[in-house]
Amino acid sequence: MPVVPQTPAARRWVFFDVDGTLIDPLDNQRRVWAAWAVRFGLDPEEVYRVALRTRPVETFAAVAPDRDPHACLATLHELEDEDVRSGVYIASDGAPELLYGLPPGSWALVTSNYAHRIRGRFARTGLPVPEVIVDAAATEQGKPSPAPHLLAAQRLGAAPEQCLVVEDAPSGVQAGLRAGMTVWNVNLPVAVEGAHRHFEHLRDAAEGILAFVAGA
Repeated sequence: MPVVPQTPAARRWVFFDVDGTLIDPLDNQRRVWAAWAVRFGLDPEEVYRVALRTRPVETFAAVAPDRDPHACLATLHELEDEDVRSGVYIASDGAPELLYGLPPGSWALVTSNYAHRIRGRFARTGLPVPEVIVDAAATEQGKPSPAPHLLAAQRLGAAPEQCLVVEDAPSGVQAGLRAGMTVWNVNLPVAVEGAHRHFEHLRDAAEGILAFVAGA
């Protein structure tokens, strides 16, 4: 009988958020915002409480409405860059093994941070850096817009249905869903609404992520 060639399984890709997903940023965020608050003569605890639930521009408007928002942002960027150089970062449990276990070119980072900071953080935690990083400067609209995830897919030549998004935050989950991708929610005790699967810890999702990329 003639041999029928086997059709290879379609390639699949995985897109990771960074802060809260691959790296635990809370101590660093608290330290940066405390230093920022001191610079502007504000209460560090109050500033951090607001910063936890708002974007920087909204934080400035809430805690320092009389200050120039451009100066506020410039100071925040300065402090964040210094923290990348001198701060201690902690990779999420299971992140190194997972990222090193993925085939090169099968994954990307989709982050609301900036690529130079991500590279610095990954260097300090020993995490590998992928070829594709879609950062805050890459698209006009950030999460929960689907634009960042769609751009990552475009750069890798992937269709949305071939992609898995791994996120911790509601905005990232919504971005992945709006992009038409499979979305798994990690590092939270309770699932974000809409996520296809939920894992309390990234390590718990690792086997499934590797299997997804392999087409299993």
